[in-house]
Amino acid sequence: MRKNDVYYYENPVRVLSYSSCVGKKEGEGPLGGCFDVVASDDRFGQQTWEQAEKAMVQTSLRGALHKAGLDHGELGCVLGGDLLNQCVSTSYAVRDLKARFFGLYGACSTMAESLVLGGALISGGFEGKALCTASSHFCSAERQYRYPLEYGGQRAPTAQWTATASGSVLLTSEEKGKVAVTRGMAGRIYDPGVTDAANMGAAMAQAAYETLRSYFATTAEDPASYDLIVTGDLASIGRDLVLELAKDDGIDFDGRYTDCGLMLYDREAQDVHAGGSGCGCSAAVLCGHILPEMERGALKRVLFCGSGALLSPLTTSQGESIPGICHLVCLEAV
Repeated sequence: MRKNDVYYYENPVRVLSYSSCVGKKEGEGPLGGCFDVVASDDRFGQQTWEQAEKAMVQTSLRGALHKAGLDHGELGCVLGGDLLNQCVSTSYAVRDLKARFFGLYGACSTMAESLVLGGALISGGFEGKALCTASSHFCSAERQYRYPLEYGGQRAPTAQWTATASGSVLLTSEEKGKVAVTRGMAGRIYDPGVTDAANMGAAMAQAAYETLRSYFATTAEDPASYDLIVTGDLASIGRDLVLELAKDDGIDFDGRYTDCGLMLYDREAQDVHAGGSGCGCSAAVLCGHILPEMERGALKRVLFCGSGALLSPLTTSQGESIPGICHLVCLEAV
């Protein structure tokens, strides 16, 4: 059932398993002990950065399947994407699975987008299992969006660090697992007119806030209905803007709101400027920290909100502003 932009999943959508794989820098952060695989070499034994990202995605995909005790033939479909042109990291990683594949691009909102759509496919009875995934790699993203690492360009204080990370969540229609996806929300594009590609937090903040505001209005709930509300990835700049917008509208998050870009790294010790970003940032925080916390009962209800900056190097060079989007899923401990 849909009410406004919120999908209510009337049939069960459960998290059957999940897996995460991250790079060396991410493994040195505050959540380093939470991830399934932490690479000692960000090349993941490959010759190029793009091949390294593919290998990272394969690791998280296979990890989720292994935890569920499934082989490739038992998988219904895969939904996911990354930051590279044509989502090649994900499509190349999925090609050996021989599963139905939905390639998605929502920038940093991709993990939430995949869960919204995967939940709809399962609740609607179209799929029995759906593997949702997202990834990013610092080195491949830098080469595509900015400059190769060899250039040694300076980073602005508002810039975010693209996470080398991947997360995969296997959804099922069976009443198994300790976490359910009960609602999803399709985001709308908002463009506050930001043109600085080094300040994506400011570009995405309005979209994130509008999604949250609309969700609370539709469901007649407020932040107190949730143990945790998390965006990904606005980092410090965008997070503070969301709090300002909420305060102007009289919405009190009461310390329940944070951002995945602030959870993945230690900003004081790791020099990531405003914080983390990239499709893999929120995906890894979800699979490495949030879902385990829900399974052990520390979190009962969580709003997971993926926020993305819908820009490209071409649009930036042409002087275009940066539109933002934010998709949302409600996760509940069973």
